Amino acid sequence: MSKKHPIVAVTGSSGAGTTTVKRAFEHIFYRDGIKAAVIEGDSFHRYDRVEMKAEMARAAETHRNLSHFGPEANRFDLLEELFRNYGESGTGKQRYYIHSDSEADHHNARLGTQLKAGQFTPWEDLPEGTDVLFYEGLHGLVVTEEDNVAQHVDLGVGVVPIINLEWIQKIFRDNAERGYSAEAIVDTIMRRMPDYIRHVTPQFSLTDINFQRVATVDTSNPFIARDIPTPDESFVIIRFKDPERLQIDFPYLLSMIHDSFMSRRNTMVVPGGKMGMAMEVVLQPIIERMMDARRV
Repeated sequence: MSKKHPIVAVTGSSGAGTTTVKRAFEHIFYRDGIKAAVIEGDSFHRYDRVEMKAEMARAAETHRNLSHFGPEANRFDLLEELFRNYGESGTGKQRYYIHSDSEADHHNARLGTQLKAGQFTPWEDLPEGTDVLFYEGLHGLVVTEEDNVAQHVDLGVGVVPIINLEWIQKIFRDNAERGYSAEAIVDTIMRRMPDYIRHVTPQFSLTDINFQRVATVDTSNPFIARDIPTPDESFVIIRFKDPERLQIDFPYLLSMIHDSFMSRRNTMVVPGGKMGMAMEVVLQPIIERMMDARRV
């Protein structure tokens, strides 16, 4: 951890809704004039798209589990190295995983390369003079016997819908955006489950704040659901690991977020439609205090 070069990590599995939190942070950074080094978790996968398919086939032949949730398919060592270097000196190396043809066009124009979707860009230095490193992905607080990424994080945020809702969101996203069939998506969910339990879930005990969306409609069979529950058909549970350390002002938050209430001494519940607003109201004072501490 570092007051001079703080690290914020947003962690959540595929389809969990980490993009919503990322957008909230982007608004905060913009309003406060904060320059962030943004790191995408996918950039620390071990294999590109073609290599991963080949490795998965080999794993299936030997009855091994292999998924993007686990250590075999990721470079946790390089992620920890980045966090350590940034905390010490505000420097480090980054790259990008190219998800689409449009992203490929952008990076090829920027780098003068001929990369395709499913490949990585070359490693390059982080921008100079950044105020904070912001990570969004699967493993911002991962801990294994070999690597401890969590120890370098100054603020950890988890995004954790109840599991059936998470599956509904993933099925709809992967079908709409990537054209995968429902059967293929379910197979992916099943293959990833052991790594989800071992390497993703434990991170949510290490996060400082968790945002968990809970639907108020029936999600008992996520594999036949015809639509994603809307924000207004849900509540968001916000759990603070240590409210005193984060200087959480619950009376202020309750007054700012209409229809919110406390369910435990460290837990707020807000209407799902106010999730984005709640994130910004909760997180902005914390980020501003982190920036103030840099100047001391």
